Amino acid sequence: MSEDQRLALFQKKEIRKQLHGGEWWFVITDVIRALTDSSNPAQYLQNVRRRDEELAELFEPVDKGGVQIEPPLFLPFTTPGGKQTLRCWNTEGIFRLVQSIPSKKAEPFKRWLARVGYERVQEIENPELAQKRMKMLYKLKGYPDDWIERRVQGMEVRHELTEEWEKRGVTEAQDYAILTAEISKATFGVTPSEYKKLKGIKRENLRDHMSKLELLFTQLGEASTTEIARTDDVYGMAGNKDAAKRGGAVAGAAREQLEKETGRRVIRSTKNVLDE
Repeated sequence: MSEDQRLALFQKKEIRKQLHGGEWWFVITDVIRALTDSSNPAQYLQNVRRRDEELAELFEPVDKGGVQIEPPLFLPFTTPGGKQTLRCWNTEGIFRLVQSIPSKKAEPFKRWLARVGYERVQEIENPELAQKRMKMLYKLKGYPDDWIERRVQGMEVRHELTEEWEKRGVTEAQDYAILTAEISKATFGVTPSEYKKLKGIKRENLRDHMSKLELLFTQLGEASTTEIARTDDVYGMAGNKDAAKRGGAVAGAAREQLEKETGRRVIRSTKNVLDE
């Protein structure tokens, strides 16, 4: 996960956020899920907009004139299946949305948003705090320190790979998903969607449910793909797809050798590494 993209926690509920224009923008459906426990936050949002006409108008990209709140934006987020665009709103917009949600959790959420804003100011002054907070988030979930370090390293490798793809002509979310699937298929023999089914997870982040070895081979596949793309100086989807297959194959060969030596599969079917 990149420096300008983070997972936050509100009462043990994950809320994705992204730095855009110097401020945090939060995924609206994540906010609704945290405040309402709705199983269908997208539908809940539609219902709220129908009830509150003024709120609905704020969602429309109109001439600002007298409108003081910026409308929501669709921002790209890196997911296990590649990049996806999700509707987000800044802190001011989220405060306005909360006013239309009848929930006892609203007031604590407002205080939480204020704290997030204060933490962002601290992180600008001292970037090391951002990484420390991310590690603390995983630690609070119960992950061991060595797993957390591996996860953080994997985020850095993934970010380097996606930056390389962008430089080499791959910008569409669906293309990111295709290339990620090629690496995963060559590394583990399964695509990310098949991998999630194997672990019995749906919306959760696949990598948060991987063991240290699974993370290690994922990291090797993506790092190898980056190096091959640079060495061959590929450009466009075809060249990057070939690099993805070859990079994943490097990790796949190493995985198969380890499985042969140990007699155990690297892929764990357990839903969460903490279950182990």
